Amino acid sequence: MKEFKNKVVVITGAASGIGLGLAKLSVEKQMKVVLADVEAEALEKAASEFTTAGADVTAVVTDVAKLEDVKNLAQKVVDTYQSIDLLINNAGVAAGAALWESTLNDCDWVIGVNMWGVINCIREFVPLMLEQNTAGHIVNTSSITGLTTFHPSALYQLTKHGIVAISEQLYHDLAIRGAKITVSVLCPGFVATQIMDAERNRPEAYRNDPSASEPNSRMEELEVIFRHMIENGMSPAAVAEKVFEAIAEEKFFIFTHPELKPQIQSRMEDILKERNPVLPPWTSRNLLPQSSQRYF
Repeated sequence: MKEFKNKVVVITGAASGIGLGLAKLSVEKQMKVVLADVEAEALEKAASEFTTAGADVTAVVTDVAKLEDVKNLAQKVVDTYQSIDLLINNAGVAAGAALWESTLNDCDWVIGVNMWGVINCIREFVPLMLEQNTAGHIVNTSSITGLTTFHPSALYQLTKHGIVAISEQLYHDLAIRGAKITVSVLCPGFVATQIMDAERNRPEAYRNDPSASEPNSRMEELEVIFRHMIENGMSPAAVAEKVFEAIAEEKFFIFTHPELKPQIQSRMEDILKERNPVLPPWTSRNLLPQSSQRYF
């Protein structure tokens, strides 16, 4: 996809973070933008600002973990624009710690949004895009952790690895069929988003009993590290620029932080040389400035 003006883009997780950055750039490129997010108030605010500026924007409150919500989103796109050119599966959450320390509510929520969200959107939108028989593109948001080893949330880690696998499979499935749809997987490093505060959007049915959790000093340390790295991370706007450059070039892997590639290489070499996995360097408290080290 080389031209974006007047093309229809659907973005999930569009009310904040990377999704909002992608939405802003889509508007700048004069696309017809469908914003989907579970956070209704933030979604309405974003849509209102875009519409006031003269953009062609449609907002649909959507929990991508729910198939009926995704079906409703797809129908809204068809009813409003009769087509879709670019699908960006960006919605994602993080929760839990080590797998045995994560609750079943954590499992259902994180896997539901991160994995089933992508699956639901692919199942609903790809048939529409194939029927159009026009050039299209799909971007699935994974993470650098989808290609490396370890994340404080085991559930986040496994879902992001899963999204890479889904994207690779989708790429080949479409190519085998001679489809005009290309695929990318976004693997960002640390980006200044609200991912550490994803709890604000956790449905009541999946909330944990606060009194049931026990503090874990090492995981609390890692959370401080993570918050510091994210707060000082790349801007969503910069990520969006890289995504659209990759779409135009039909690049499969989208890396926002090429300096993290050695971590990917290390994991690949661990596999090929049958070595035991090692922790990534960012888990070291020595990476933190003195102001953050006071927590330890």
